[in-house]
Amino acid sequence: MGRDTPTARRDGSSLRARARQNLSPLAVLREAAGVSLVLFRIMVPVLVVVKLLQEIGAIRYLGIALGPVMRLVGLPGSMGLVWATAMVTNIYGGMAVFLSLLPDYPLTVAQVTVLTTMILIAHSMPVELSIARKSGARLRFTAPFRILNAFLLGALLNLIYAAGSWLQGSSTPVWKTPVHDDSLSAWGLGQLENMLMIFLIVLGLLVLMRVLRTVGAADAMNRPLGPVLTSMGIGRDAATITVFGLVLGISYGGGLIIRAANSGEIRQRDTFFAITLMTLCHSLVEDTLLMLSLGADLTGLLLARMAFTWVMMTILVRIVSQMPDHVFHRYLFRSRRTRPVGNVRAGAG
Repeated sequence: MGRDTPTARRDGSSLRARARQNLSPLAVLREAAGVSLVLFRIMVPVLVVVKLLQEIGAIRYLGIALGPVMRLVGLPGSMGLVWATAMVTNIYGGMAVFLSLLPDYPLTVAQVTVLTTMILIAHSMPVELSIARKSGARLRFTAPFRILNAFLLGALLNLIYAAGSWLQGSSTPVWKTPVHDDSLSAWGLGQLENMLMIFLIVLGLLVLMRVLRTVGAADAMNRPLGPVLTSMGIGRDAATITVFGLVLGISYGGGLIIRAANSGEIRQRDTFFAITLMTLCHSLVEDTLLMLSLGADLTGLLLARMAFTWVMMTILVRIVSQMPDHVFHRYLFRSRRTRPVGNVRAGAG
């Protein structure tokens, strides 16, 4: 008991060697800065354009155009402005508009669930689609796929809730109408705070991934997740990163996917399926809680969204798996040259 055997000494030395290689503070900081810089290069120009659109009132016109669509899913046409704001800016922008309209347009729990579930699938489109595009996914597919799936799930939920007369009571959000500072200085400070938070979360994710690889836990995590992700077309090499994206959000998981795609760590079709999955279902914790706070129900926000994503990804995988490479690269995913995988893994840890 407790004997220091040659095997134990070899295992301990091997673990220490892997820890020195994988957990070098300078290497982790350099990698986190690189991943974050890729994200910031995408985000900053997109955020500036979105702010300009807000200032000239373009989002309001998009909301008017979405009015008929909202009526098709059992919502007042005015809720088109809520979805338009969430799609062009972010979830928080959509929440602010929703809370300002709610006194004049009271909704049932079912209606709020339909609206917020649609928002969870299609929001922050300029930034998140730019991240998806950087990973290789083509906008000509990703943008309409995401919007159409949001509408389809909203329509299905509306039919189900109406048929069963479920969740027909009045919704009661826990938020009050927020007071906003619309000045450019407040907006700029808010974006800087967001980027700092993104860097810190990316740094934490990279440290966690390296620790998991060092102690051999990454493979243990992937084993139970492998069959589920494989059924949606995502290979084991992309499993850990995909789980991070599902739990935390596309900005974080997408940033890691971009790095892995550029280095050749993940096959191109795995990259496409992983990023497509993230566009439909991500940030399962934070975003779900935010929508619950508006008076929505978990049956749509989490259960229906996850089941719907699994079905749609399974269908997509079956179609794309039969697709010739030249069609795949022309319509769904941009082909790129990558460094050999073997040269990457040693440095990536």
